[in-house]
Amino acid sequence: MKVCILGDGLTSLALAKALVNKGISTDVFLSNNNKKKDKSRTLGISKSNIEFFNKNILNIEKFLWDINKIEIYSENLNNRKIIDFNDKKRLFSIIKNHELNTYLVKQLKKNKFFRFKKRIDNYEIIKKNYQLIVNCEVNNKITKKFFYKKFIKDYKSYAYTTIIEHKKILNNNVATQTFTKKGPIAFLPISNKETSVVYSIKGDRKIEIAELIRNFNIRYKIVKINKINCFKLQSSNLRSYHHKNILAFGDLLHRIHPLAGQGFNMSIRDIKSLIKIIDFKMSLGLNLDSSICEEFENKSKHKNYIFSQGIDFVYEFFNTESNINNDISTKFVELFANNKIANKFFTKLADEGIVT
Repeated sequence: MKVCILGDGLTSLALAKALVNKGISTDVFLSNNNKKKDKSRTLGISKSNIEFFNKNILNIEKFLWDINKIEIYSENLNNRKIIDFNDKKRLFSIIKNHELNTYLVKQLKKNKFFRFKKRIDNYEIIKKNYQLIVNCEVNNKITKKFFYKKFIKDYKSYAYTTIIEHKKILNNNVATQTFTKKGPIAFLPISNKETSVVYSIKGDRKIEIAELIRNFNIRYKIVKINKINCFKLQSSNLRSYHHKNILAFGDLLHRIHPLAGQGFNMSIRDIKSLIKIIDFKMSLGLNLDSSICEEFENKSKHKNYIFSQGIDFVYEFFNTESNINNDISTKFVELFANNKIANKFFTKLADEGIVT
């Protein structure tokens, strides 16, 4: 079987590595994107996804910074802590996007089953050479022709990302998130001297982010705030996951609000699901054909949609609280936080996603 993947983002590279590990010839077609890698972006990867990634894709332990506690605050309650999640060893881990990208590319180039190829948008040319086409690109011609029907929500918000440098903190393994009146801000440690910041703010881009970061910082003696980058926030869910032997994947399938750090985790779970289908067919000696696409959609579509809507509900829940300026919803969260069963359930859901 020969597979081609359209797009060279992190999901594309991770899927390619999982496939070549199984001896499946895989070509990645480069994106038409000359932008420099944004070094302010980080990823949170759940504990179960790290285990899968290390075993089935690539061991990335040396790049990870473990988080063993999450503390959540509300500006409407004078920045009081309303909930926390704990794990003595690891709740999830943070990794820098550009480091993971560089490592994946380096390891893929060593594999005899892998090739990078120049971008091609012509489906008629591509389909002659590949049994499975995985499309991870949001804006190519194939997407515009076959995958344009989506459920889209515009948050009318922007996400600002940066890395702050601060005085050394021993055991800097506590992530914090504050639901402010402007939107959620997260502080995600990546070393004892560096912490990633993601601030999602509704409305105008003309805003003094550095000052707001300092205002909501409760842990660090900041030495430097590095370059602040910005991108528009939308959520989307694709209505149809495949067309013949073309399978939509990655950000093309689903985009969600970054407040819970679940975007890349959803893609890893998709890789896990796809690899499981391929493994099963290979074990039976069956052809790896377009039926893979249909099986993947049947197994994943409903779970991805429900999970995406759950993230959106959390966002709207706290956003409504900010708009009406009362603490009713926050009190509800505090009540929930004291329920050990509910706390355990949502910790497991964030780690593993929807399991069926």
